[in-house]
Amino acid sequence: MDPRMSSKLEVRGIKKAYRADDVLRGVSFDVRDGEFLSILGPSGCGKTTLLRILTGLLAPDAGSVVKDGVDITNARPSERGMGIVFQNYALFENMTVLKNVAYALRFHGMTRSDAKARAEEMISAVGLAEHAGKLPRDLSGGQQQRVAIARTLALSPDIVLLDEPMSALDVATRLSMRAELLRLGREFGTTLIYVTHDQEEAFALSDRIMIMDSGEISQLDTPENIAAHPANGYVQSFVLDNLQAKVDSLSRFTGKSGGGK
Repeated sequence: MDPRMSSKLEVRGIKKAYRADDVLRGVSFDVRDGEFLSILGPSGCGKTTLLRILTGLLAPDAGSVVKDGVDITNARPSERGMGIVFQNYALFENMTVLKNVAYALRFHGMTRSDAKARAEEMISAVGLAEHAGKLPRDLSGGQQQRVAIARTLALSPDIVLLDEPMSALDVATRLSMRAELLRLGREFGTTLIYVTHDQEEAFALSDRIMIMDSGEISQLDTPENIAAHPANGYVQSFVLDNLQAKVDSLSRFTGKSGGGK
């Protein structure tokens, strides 16, 4: 990702507290147009709260969100040009794959015939054309996730936010979906913001990674720069030491040394 590319999203001084608990403590960062940014951190660090503020599902106590030069801090979710893929996919169980995708379009005012055509296009784009008439219960977890992604992309958002979307998938399906997300991001020119607690996932997918700890940003940089220059002990421990532990645990099966720090 070229650092000279323009900012798609500018987040400044976002704060959020629940009772006496400061969940976000003045978070500021930019998201570049067309990049894949992962927000990485453990449970309770504030990453999902931040995602909900970006999408308009939650109001910040302070700070601003600017998209394409327009302040959208108080805009409704439907006015933001963003899509979100939830961890549980949120599909309608009594609707077919085609109807799940078309419903979102109809809800936004598209005619029935146009909605059907667009839904079929997007279902095909995620490789599910032969499953268009099935109900969600007849699909695998990875296929359900593809439906959720198709439904989100059908509305042509220029930013898509994904909240731990692979946590319920098996390893093989997760690897397949990583490649699919990267392909779809390139194909549709979408800016992707990906919330995860998985260090390996963040390093495999991202142009840049934003590492969070206790409601603050510890480091925001490329995977390569984070690996070479961790900002502090927390980044070293939570990110690099954990990645090294995974490498070391597998090295005896590959016949290669993990290399240490």
